[in-house]
Amino acid sequence: MTAIILTPGQTRFSDWRAIAAGATVMLDPSAIPAVEAGARAVEAIVAKGVPVYGINTGFGRLASVRIAPDDLAGLQRNIVLSHAAGVGAPMRRDSARLMMALKLASLGRGASGVRRETVAMIEAMLARDVIPVVPCQGSVGASGDLAPLAHMTGVLLGVGEAWVAGERRPAEAALASVGLAPLVLGPKEGLALLNGTQFSTAEALMALFSIERLFQAALVTGALSTDAAKGSDTPFDPRIHALRGQLGQIDVAASLRALIAGSTIRASHVLNDDRVQDPYCLRCQPQVMGAVLDVLRFAARTLVIEANGVTDNPLIVAQTTEALSGGNFHAEPVAFAADMLAIALCEIGSLAERRIAMLVDPALSGLPAFLTPKPGLNSGFMMAQVTAAALVSENKQRAYPASVDTIPTSANQEDHVSMAAHGARRLGPMAENATHIVAIELLAAAQGCDFHAPMTSSPPLQRVRECLRGAVPPLSDDRLMAPDIATAADLIGSGALTERAGATLFPLLQGPGQ
Repeated sequence: MTAIILTPGQTRFSDWRAIAAGATVMLDPSAIPAVEAGARAVEAIVAKGVPVYGINTGFGRLASVRIAPDDLAGLQRNIVLSHAAGVGAPMRRDSARLMMALKLASLGRGASGVRRETVAMIEAMLARDVIPVVPCQGSVGASGDLAPLAHMTGVLLGVGEAWVAGERRPAEAALASVGLAPLVLGPKEGLALLNGTQFSTAEALMALFSIERLFQAALVTGALSTDAAKGSDTPFDPRIHALRGQLGQIDVAASLRALIAGSTIRASHVLNDDRVQDPYCLRCQPQVMGAVLDVLRFAARTLVIEANGVTDNPLIVAQTTEALSGGNFHAEPVAFAADMLAIALCEIGSLAERRIAMLVDPALSGLPAFLTPKPGLNSGFMMAQVTAAALVSENKQRAYPASVDTIPTSANQEDHVSMAAHGARRLGPMAENATHIVAIELLAAAQGCDFHAPMTSSPPLQRVRECLRGAVPPLSDDRLMAPDIATAADLIGSGALTERAGATLFPLLQGPGQ
């Protein structure tokens, strides 16, 4: 896989996606002068002896406590040890790896005051696949993702645990196994590594990459359900959407037209169809999924900006040897993006479930009850629809906005927090739920289309049906449904489904060059 060169402040959405998929990571050498200038500025600040937060003072509520020069290295080590207080299951390794890359890009801007060797240590760990074991609970999203990033930083110091060569090992042994020695932190470096929104941003980005594939698959299954129910493609007419002007809606309608074009099933009922209008779950796909697309694009823009930003505190201005104390660690932008993604996931799943319910109801779809050739003897897709309904409801409960919650910490010094961390972390399970809902729709819609043989779907949808039928046969008699759902979900999650349909049929989350 091609290496991604991290150019701080300019890394693209597609680059972060590639890193999440396992691409190797290198910091652009052109970033090193700025890193070195920031480190020299910290040295100059220390030499002045003027109190500067996080360099020669305590942290949080203890910011007024001066630290003696001989204790500055101990101060930075102590903040790492004391803040590594996370609990819960570890982050996924690919998420933790992305978090490291995000931190590397942030430090590479030169505004954090870390030394070149500290940046090189993260780069070397990424290159040699030493990935910290990071408990996923413990951050409130301000003052940065302190606990998760402390666990990440601990491994640089030889403290904690790390994955290496497929094994979970003590950090010092993991480093030694790849020829690395533990790092000794300089002034401000512990705080620079702990402060920041990289955990929340990594979790949100990882979810967004999954949601991107899910969104595309839901357009495919929505088109396939339209074919199965002999629905109309008139609601996808571009003139309708141009009159409203919503860009996401226009783009989704274009994708649905392309997905259905050439279907002989559709051609069979263009004339002499007694039905005047389809249910909203078919007719309003451009409006609902278009709004979802607009939200995904907003979240992608927000997260790419965050990924390229500097979010620790204080920030170092090397040109004037200043340390500016601010609040870039507050993850409210990430929290808002995560909340909007949660709502979008709910809508993807909700609309797909309504189409499943429509297909299994003979009064609405005109298909055999529960999509089985022998209703009564067989229950067909009866319980699969119930599973989809359960997952929709679960996602609704998880979609409560995290960003509207706050709880003071650090003796009320940090009196408003974003809750971005768990707002982002819940997105993975929500995306998995929605993937299973869309997987059930894929099975149901393909089954519905099978009843229309020898008529065929459009070329893209025929390829999708062939892809599915290569792994899951039609449901003639009742059998275990769970393995079929799992197989369909794998086709969605891997991207195989949308690849077979044709990647050029789908709207992008980002523009050219992003």
